Amino acid sequence: MSKLTHINAKGEARMVDVSGKPVQLRTAVARGEIRMAPATLKLVRGDKIAKGNVLATARITGIQAAKRTGDLIPMCHPLPLDHCEVEFEFPKAGNAIVITATTRVSARTGVEMEALAAVNLAALTIYDMCKAVDKKMRITNVKLVSKTKQ
Repeated sequence: MSKLTHINAKGEARMVDVSGKPVQLRTAVARGEIRMAPATLKLVRGDKIAKGNVLATARITGIQAAKRTGDLIPMCHPLPLDHCEVEFEFPKAGNAIVITATTRVSARTGVEMEALAAVNLAALTIYDMCKAVDKKMRITNVKLVSKTKQ
């Protein structure tokens, strides 16, 4: 197993020093899903949830989460994102929304935590806005799909 970079020789938490690394264009893609009853999904797609437009709100939340990741996770470097996109797909099974977040930055460290934060907070927003009509929703399969640097 690789050495944990956020732990110093004494076993204490630390922020990794990236000052010696080159600035590179870095992109990350994360994906996850929220499973729900087909009737709930129909309400979301028809913009019939009482709290408002679920997907528009979740998209904004996801972008905001990516921008604030350095504030939310103590050892993450605050990054000036160049791009964040949150997209939604509806599998044929009709019981889930797949959330994909793409983040991009020119920096010395990657943006995978920002992409993961975007997916998770978008899913939590959907959950929050739909919980009155569906108490059995599940957020699942959140993962990093890819990360690249140039």
